[in-house]
Amino acid sequence: MSPTALYPPLPNPAAATHGQTVTDPNAPSSPGVAKTQYPAKAPGERVDLPTPSQPRETEFDYLVVGGGTSGSVIAARLSEDPNISVAVIEGGPSDVGLDSVLNLKNWINLLGGELDYDYPTVEQPRGNSHIRHSRARVLGGCSSHNTLISFRPFPQDLDSWASIHGAGKGWSSHTIQPYGSRLLLRTAPVHPKDRNATAKAWVESSSKALGVPVIQDFNAAIAYHGGLPDGGVGFFPVSYDPNGFERSSASVAYLHPIMKKREENLKFFFETWAYGLEFSDEGGDATKVVGVKVKIGNGSTSGGGEDKVLRARKEVILCAGAFDSPKLLMLSGIGPKAELEKLGIKSRVNLPGVGENMQDHPESIIMWRAKSSPKETVMTSDAGLFVRLDKSSEDPRPNLMYHIYQIPFTDNTERYGYEKPEHAVCMTPNIPRSLARGKVSLASSNPFDKPLLDFRYFTDPSGYDSSILVQGIKLARQIAQTPPFSNHILDEIAPGPNVRTDEQLDEYARKVHHTVYHPSCTTKIGADDDPMAVCDKRCRVRGTKGLRVVDAGVFPTLTTVNPMITILMVAERASDLIKEDLYKD
Repeated sequence: MSPTALYPPLPNPAAATHGQTVTDPNAPSSPGVAKTQYPAKAPGERVDLPTPSQPRETEFDYLVVGGGTSGSVIAARLSEDPNISVAVIEGGPSDVGLDSVLNLKNWINLLGGELDYDYPTVEQPRGNSHIRHSRARVLGGCSSHNTLISFRPFPQDLDSWASIHGAGKGWSSHTIQPYGSRLLLRTAPVHPKDRNATAKAWVESSSKALGVPVIQDFNAAIAYHGGLPDGGVGFFPVSYDPNGFERSSASVAYLHPIMKKREENLKFFFETWAYGLEFSDEGGDATKVVGVKVKIGNGSTSGGGEDKVLRARKEVILCAGAFDSPKLLMLSGIGPKAELEKLGIKSRVNLPGVGENMQDHPESIIMWRAKSSPKETVMTSDAGLFVRLDKSSEDPRPNLMYHIYQIPFTDNTERYGYEKPEHAVCMTPNIPRSLARGKVSLASSNPFDKPLLDFRYFTDPSGYDSSILVQGIKLARQIAQTPPFSNHILDEIAPGPNVRTDEQLDEYARKVHHTVYHPSCTTKIGADDDPMAVCDKRCRVRGTKGLRVVDAGVFPTLTTVNPMITILMVAERASDLIKEDLYKD
């Protein structure tokens, strides 16, 4: 019997047949209003919606800054009550009807394009200073331009938030995992029709070479086994419609079905850049947030467009991501006092943790010339591998992960003289729990300057991070020598057969390293006595009134796996907290 036979596939609440509604009686319910029922779509069907015109209103109950992964959830859940008005402030356009966005196969062409904020990295003494961090400028946020790899979090990740990092039992695995059954994305392992021969051979060879089990459903294995104690290799869980390769992004799942139905109480400001928070200052209260300063129209992200102040009767909720939420806080005087005053920004709330604690999943690359181009594939990176290097540890989480890419992934290797082959297969070992801690800071007081991103890659004193990548390259070579995968590749292009010693591999791995694009933890939730905590246990920004952050920035630590599903769970949980506070008043 296959070891994965012990893990039956997880129920998918968004996999109803056409004409049914999607509900889950076991999912946490929202207080005060009935749970929304979202109509399912037929395979390949798209919701045909006109792009809403800019609203005329300027005052709402809730302002959601950022229509991305978390913002889509918050907007959908808060607008369930028809008596509550919600406005979403989105820096980019709507994704409705944008085939370049909605077709998952096109994801790689979105990176660095007009729908990418494309943030540079400051000089990295021990890492790659040329990395550009892609952040989506479109409704749905990064769920509209990523590969939609959709892992549920390991319970140990969430439990460490609750216990070790002071977030409390409201953020434990026991509390958060049930929200997985409330998610509306269509998620399942890559469909068999989209699994090509090279990827299937890689899965088989990885299992043979490293002795890890083949996992049919990673999310089921995590749910039923509490982790991957023996590691595992298999096809990724992905949120997409295999009949038309349409994304099941946060916007497609949460917003498209309701945009028309809720047009009276759910509004969207597209191509609108939030550049400051508006404070009450009434009665000497300089910390009560009552609105958002915005630029509306084309060019708003660089200072063009019409100036307006949008007002919130109840709360402003920042869902702008781990870069732009702390940036907006600091521009508004909420952050490290001394740093803000140096830039001429009046300090309102001294929160030294704003922008600190930044975490990511760094990766390196090993590349072979391929015998041919890939055939069937969803997004050229359809399968993955987890390795638990220290099996003596009681922690069942892996400390090494791989993606397989069936394209010449040469952005960083060409810089050092490596060739770009016509066809290539790459493995990208990454660090699931990096020890590096970086920082987001302001470049100036100009709200239209991009923030400074210092990830401090490979600066952990123990050298743990780079050692993981060295081991990752060594194990990748073992897989490459194992049939049937070895029959699909030719010579090793990078780092090449002459790079053999640990010292050589360490230098190579660091200088060509990249990112899996998972910035997080810059506005973390924490205990009341944690001076570096930015948000309390209800996602409220400490020292303020009427202001919350709900995005990957509130993570105390980055999840072991790709964080998109965890972001959605956090947003679902936060929406319940917001409603609890609303309806108890």
